[in-house]
Amino acid sequence: MPAPTDLKPFVDFFEQLKPEDLPQLGRFYAADTRFKDPFNEVVGVEAVAAIFGHMFANLDGPRFEVRDLIVQGDQAFLSWDFVFRMRRFNRAEQRIRGGSHLRFGPDGLITEHRDYWDAAEELYEKLPVLGGLMRWLKKRAAS
Repeated sequence: MPAPTDLKPFVDFFEQLKPEDLPQLGRFYAADTRFKDPFNEVVGVEAVAAIFGHMFANLDGPRFEVRDLIVQGDQAFLSWDFVFRMRRFNRAEQRIRGGSHLRFGPDGLITEHRDYWDAAEELYEKLPVLGGLMRWLKKRAAS
């Protein structure tokens, strides 16, 4: 079954996501959806909501800016920027570039959501102490 032809409602929801919107994830995700990113691998829309809830609890002003969207058959790929401020460390605005691969079921709901982004470059290198070590390791590996 092909992906929904109009993903604008999902993209709009994703870009404007707020903590109070988390109970509405079932509008887009199947009850038994699978989600994976560099830190999590869960099954179920409630587990996906918990990941986003953790994001809101630990970051200031997190938001996604979708840059590109490609739809083919029963799947789609979104490239995005994730913009946020860290509460514990540098309070400057941070930006992570990544992408999401989505697969859709026959009912048009997302059955698989896999996020791709480089945690070392996009996150760890920006942290105090750990960032210096990560940059040093990167230089050593490149030489």
